[in-house]
Amino acid sequence: MRVRVLYFGVLKELFSCPSEDMEVETGCNVGELRKVFHGRMPERAWKSMAMAVNQEYAGDEVQLHDGDEVALLPPVSGGAPNDAPSALGGRR
Repeated sequence: MRVRVLYFGVLKELFSCPSEDMEVETGCNVGELRKVFHGRMPERAWKSMAMAVNQEYAGDEVQLHDGDEVALLPPVSGGAPNDAPSALGGRR
């Protein structure tokens, strides 16, 4: 089945696009989709990342359906010094 993954905030820059369509196995849930992304971004980025399915916050147990929109929502940040490490690695 196919889902659309939406990237917000710094994730748009990290993946160089605002969204992408992904093929996932039928019966896949949010947690399984999350594992797909673990190799694509630093592990520490996941500690504060929220996910939503069809515009509602979703936990790992939420089952995905064909045509769902899954949003990856990084934390809103601000106030950190410019030389502080970012959640995605490196310096700002």
